[in-house]
Amino acid sequence: MDIEKPYCDDFKGILSFSDLTRAEKTIRTLEKLCRKYGEASDKKGVEYCRKIALIGRRRSEYISKDKRVSPQKRLEKREIAEWFRIWLEIPDLFEDWLALRKRTEEYKKLL
Repeated sequence: MDIEKPYCDDFKGILSFSDLTRAEKTIRTLEKLCRKYGEASDKKGVEYCRKIALIGRRRSEYISKDKRVSPQKRLEKREIAEWFRIWLEIPDLFEDWLALRKRTEEYKKLL
C-alpha cells in the first residue's frame, strides 16, 4: 500500500505481526496514531490506520489457513487476526478485551 506524505513517516514499518508481542505493539501504535489523527480531525490519517489494520487482519487470516505453516503458528495467526478484527470493530474496548482475553485458558494454551 502506498502511503503519501506526510503520513509515510508515521507508518513506515509499522505492520509487524510475526508473533503475539509484535502484533500487540502494532495495534497499540495504530491506536495512538488513530487517536492523534482523530483529535486533529484528520480523516485520511485515521483511514490509513484502519487500512493497515485491515491488511494485518487479512494477512493473518491467510497465514492461519496455510497448511504449509505449523499448526501452532496457524493458531497464533488466527488469534492475531481476531485482535485486528476487535480493534477495527470496537477500538475503544480493545484494551479491556485484550486484558480479559489474556486471562483465558484458550489464550494461555497459545503460549
